[in-house]
Amino acid sequence: MTVTQPPVPSAAQKRPRAARQRPRWSELREVLRVRRPTLNPVERRLGAALSIRDLREVAVRTTPRAVFDYVDGAADAELTARRNRAAFAAVELVPEYLSPVDHPDLSTRVFDREIAMPLIFAPTGYTRMMHHEGEAAVARVAARHGLPYTLSTVGTSTVEDVAAAAPGGEHWFQLYLTRDERLNAELLDRALAAGFTTVVLTVDTPVAGRHPKDMRNGLTIPPSLTLRTLFDMARYPSWVLNKLTTAPIAFASLRSMTGETDVIDAVRVADVVFEPTLNYDHLAWLRANWPHRLLVKGILSPRDARRAVETGADGVVVSNHGGRQLDRTPATLTVLPGIREELGPDATVILDSGVTHGQDILAARALGADAVMIGRAYLYGLMAGGERGVERAVTILREEYSRSLQLLGLKASDAIGRHHVRTP
Repeated sequence: MTVTQPPVPSAAQKRPRAARQRPRWSELREVLRVRRPTLNPVERRLGAALSIRDLREVAVRTTPRAVFDYVDGAADAELTARRNRAAFAAVELVPEYLSPVDHPDLSTRVFDREIAMPLIFAPTGYTRMMHHEGEAAVARVAARHGLPYTLSTVGTSTVEDVAAAAPGGEHWFQLYLTRDERLNAELLDRALAAGFTTVVLTVDTPVAGRHPKDMRNGLTIPPSLTLRTLFDMARYPSWVLNKLTTAPIAFASLRSMTGETDVIDAVRVADVVFEPTLNYDHLAWLRANWPHRLLVKGILSPRDARRAVETGADGVVVSNHGGRQLDRTPATLTVLPGIREELGPDATVILDSGVTHGQDILAARALGADAVMIGRAYLYGLMAGGERGVERAVTILREEYSRSLQLLGLKASDAIGRHHVRTP
């Protein structure tokens, strides 16, 4: 019996032809939405930045290398700075679904105040070196977003400058308790008179950390700039022009050390600000002389956290100074749970060092922090575009945090729990 095979269809028969029609402009208009070009170069650069990493890349291109290295660099081999980032990268987020996540509430409470999200601007020194708008620009952004801003003792603006730049903002003052008792009292009195609500005592700087990048660039105390550094600065005429045509960069809060002049002896500042005899008696003195909230910054062990609170602090900032002081210390995220367990739920615990993504905020909250501090993250924005760059940095972190909170299956910051993360 002969079996007849069916004919093999041709290639054309296998693929039915799609019906075609003449394109209609009304349909093309929906898919061909050409973005209008942005003529302003700063806005164009910032608009293309989708992450803090992107802002960092913009900062590299718009700021002299010595200044960028001062922000980006860390102490010695920079092991601690890398550990901070590695600890965040190792966290796994564990979502829970089938819960409404529309209109998430990002706010939280730190002390007795509600802030818009668990984010605080950390203190940074020499801020007007990064961009001539300096601390005033950062304080304005913080106030607009309902977030606290912390001014450094070695900042380039005074407490009065910050209060005037951002009236109504939540202002904190970071204190280096110096060897000059009169200066200590003066700094506290001025912060109190300017309406600052919190003092943050930094305790991890008995001496200055060793920064090889700054040493190579000559960005030391006192400065000893190399010819290479000066030539590099000359490649950024806008930066140079802004420095030459605005007020000189100075340790603004320490002008009383200079007598009749605004010129500050950098060697003397380093000698006074870095206090190798700092101890718990100093903390007790500060508690007795500051009537409002008091945090101790630079804590890395449960024992130190407990003793700081017992001496009168209202809480601690878990910080390794972003890796800029003692190298080879643990990442702050790894020691955070033990410090929270030691202090219990009532003390305020803030995490600092290495936060560059909204999911870092989630991880820190889940492991026991009330909020996080950012430093480099907003300084990259400041270098990239002044106040607009800081605004962009906060917008990026807020969007990342909000979206990640929703993807985690949560509708509020206060719903984040330990079971939402896994750590090595």
